[in-house]
Amino acid sequence: MSADHRPLSPHLQVYKPQLTSVMSILHRITGVALAVGTLLLIYWLAAAAGGPERYAAAQGFMASPIGLLLLFGWTLAFFYHLSNGIRHLFWDAGYGFELPTVYKSGWAALIAAAVLTILSWAIGLAVM
Repeated sequence: MSADHRPLSPHLQVYKPQLTSVMSILHRITGVALAVGTLLLIYWLAAAAGGPERYAAAQGFMASPIGLLLLFGWTLAFFYHLSNGIRHLFWDAGYGFELPTVYKSGWAALIAAAVLTILSWAIGLAVM
């Protein structure tokens, strides 16, 4: 095999996904999802300012299965990004770089995101 056919750098197909790499990729994806999801918030606020008919249409979309799925995904992305961001703040302060701690904090961020999402939806549905 000639050198021309070799990859220039290690590729995703070479390495098995690890918690650290998956969480790094998810952190970036959730950041983008939060930015895109904010457009849904802007739509809702613009509809509220646009009058009762537009607000009712926006509320109808938000209450539809697709709207609820988008809101649930946005909530999960928010809490994941928040939890993992707090983890990064500890890293910025120089704490938590030992490999066992990295994995413990990674799982803690994932569990926190799931628990906070479920709690916020449970409380929100109970209030309704």
